[in-house]
Amino acid sequence: MLGAATLVVSMVLIAPFLIGAGFAAYFAARGEDVARGLDRLSDQAHVTPAELAYVNLSLAAAIPVAILLTRFFHDLRPGWLASVVGRIRWRWLAVCLGLALVTLVATVLVGSLVPDTGENGDVGGSVNAFTSTTLDFILVIVLLTPLQAAGEEYLFRGYLTQAFGGLFRSPRIARSVAVGVPAVLFAIAHGAQDVPLFFDRLAFGVVAGILVVLTGGLEAGIAMHVLNNFLAFGLALAFGDISDTLSSTSGSWWNIPVTLTQSLLFLGLTVWAARRRGIATVTPGKDGVADFVSGGSRL
Repeated sequence: MLGAATLVVSMVLIAPFLIGAGFAAYFAARGEDVARGLDRLSDQAHVTPAELAYVNLSLAAAIPVAILLTRFFHDLRPGWLASVVGRIRWRWLAVCLGLALVTLVATVLVGSLVPDTGENGDVGGSVNAFTSTTLDFILVIVLLTPLQAAGEEYLFRGYLTQAFGGLFRSPRIARSVAVGVPAVLFAIAHGAQDVPLFFDRLAFGVVAGILVVLTGGLEAGIAMHVLNNFLAFGLALAFGDISDTLSSTSGSWWNIPVTLTQSLLFLGLTVWAARRRGIATVTPGKDGVADFVSGGSRL
């Protein structure tokens, strides 16, 4: 578990520092006050496109961090973090993105039927004005949110899933721990939050973990995560406020049916599509075959 501890330290301390240094150089090149620019990156009450980019890049840093740990701590090809075939299956990822788009429509429909919770981004309120700042936010979301979502999946459903799963010999126990523990850590990592919001994020993490087990890779979880975040930020830009979305600490129990609609519908469609397409869920091992979790004994 030394590798896991190093991963946490790298994510919390080293990666944000390096990314912050890059932003400092950017502010200096533009002739801006560097100290003031860096202060704006931590102002969650008034989130700017630059701050959203900083947050996304800090989370996306989990990808190279996990890759380096896998290579240097475990002497393994980092592709095994992605799937049982040792790489990202790009065609399968494209299919998963299409399925996630279908579930996105269903999610919006269900969300429009539940009572108005008064939370940021509720559909039906007045539409925000489109400004140059809105365009900047759109560019950051489109270009960097997929990397942010992939970074979280590499961290929680890639490295940590295999690290915890590899601690147990029993496949049933290994899979339960590999799905459950990273899901809990995923919810906790979002910071202060009330019970409904924690449960909402926990449910998302559990479904994402199950997808890894049933599809043999991160592609489905990445697709679900990307479209989920596109929806959240898109609604915030259109009807609410990005600052509230990024620093949300409370939720409503009425959000749970919306989340479960998205997660469970996507889970069902993805497993069906994976079986129809013959997506590999195991990889040959010394003792026959190993799935994504049992393959975690490599870590």
